[in-house]
Amino acid sequence: MNLMMRIMPRRASVPIAFAAVTSLLLAGCSGGKDDAPVGGAKEFSVLVTTENTQTGAMFDDLKANQCSDAQKQLPYTLSQTPSSEMQSKVQLLGGQNALPVMYAGTQSLIAPKGDLQVSGQVLDLKETFQKLGVLDQVTPAAQSVIEQLYAGSFPTVPLQFNIEGIFYNKKIFADHNIAIPTTLDELTAAAAKLKSEGVTPFVASGKTGWTISRWLGAIIYSQLGPDALQKVKDKKAKLTDPQYVAAAQKLQELGKYFIDGITNLDYDTMNAQMLNGSAAMMYMGTWFLAAVNDPKQNKVGDNIGFFGVPGIKGYPANVGSPNAINAKLYNDGVGAWLTCIAKNWGSESLKKQGTFSGFKVNTPVDSLPALTADIQKKIDSAPASVLWFEGLFTPKANNDSSANAAPLLTGAMSAKDFMTLIQSDLDAEA
Repeated sequence: MNLMMRIMPRRASVPIAFAAVTSLLLAGCSGGKDDAPVGGAKEFSVLVTTENTQTGAMFDDLKANQCSDAQKQLPYTLSQTPSSEMQSKVQLLGGQNALPVMYAGTQSLIAPKGDLQVSGQVLDLKETFQKLGVLDQVTPAAQSVIEQLYAGSFPTVPLQFNIEGIFYNKKIFADHNIAIPTTLDELTAAAAKLKSEGVTPFVASGKTGWTISRWLGAIIYSQLGPDALQKVKDKKAKLTDPQYVAAAQKLQELGKYFIDGITNLDYDTMNAQMLNGSAAMMYMGTWFLAAVNDPKQNKVGDNIGFFGVPGIKGYPANVGSPNAINAKLYNDGVGAWLTCIAKNWGSESLKKQGTFSGFKVNTPVDSLPALTADIQKKIDSAPASVLWFEGLFTPKANNDSSANAAPLLTGAMSAKDFMTLIQSDLDAEA
């Protein structure tokens, strides 16, 4: 309903029938409150997975505080669905034109040419944030990741953001006179020195293969540049090209510096090895800080540090699960919520939950653990980001990469065979 129609004064000369129809139309457009937004959403409805407890807690806090004005315009409501059922739930609601305002759509559904994009149920957030005057509240690193994941579009609200790199034991480095490596050769030399002196250089989980395959992505970016995997996606290069196979071979060469028995090592045991001082380094995302900041898990205290993989400008990063906005429900009330989220989510998620988002931290957060504060500075200053190894892969390629990462690392599978398998998956599902 046109806003001018809503506020247009009635004139005595308007026929009674027309006035009655107009009154009915106005009643249909009204949200029931004088300040309710016209058309679109009647509540700020949010759908996330049942396993996601953080988002709901954040909204509960914001609606009572920084976003109380947005809450008055458009009351917040939450619904949840198990992650295993989320895609089918979103597809069903999308087909019924019944999606909520914010929903956890899968990447393929909300990407350009995805079903929900085609049906007009995905809001262009870059354009929206620009119109609301808050695009500058999105960190450059987060925007870079989103636009790489979604072929230049911006369909997800970055409520989460994590960078990836190498967590290391500062005491082990100091005891063995090792400086933070600035090249892959220096990293290899540091690992060789540690192993020769009886220390496990690297830990990863063979049962959780992505903890190994992430290394491969980092090596590819370090040696071939930040667009190396985008070229594979765009069919301008193949993983079977010599320089890509050489990167996989480099990872295999590093395999001798990883923990013994890696094939059967699970994720929790991997973390424990890092947190009890048994290993010197571990490639991981910054979600690991939850364990680092837990005294029950962290037995080495402040001795955990973090540095980026040498040779990469910025960091491999992700923005968590998608949080799309239903374009068909957008109105001023939704805009008020998005404005408040952009200005406050970054500070509040860091303060209340110790987690990072893709929004700037506008209010300083006191008493942060030293490592958390250091990583936040790294995120704020990163000019851009790259994706993880499987970030642009098809589902089968993703699964095969994880399943065969440990055999690649241990030499049970050759670098050429590994890359041929993943490239075949990409070719088959193109």
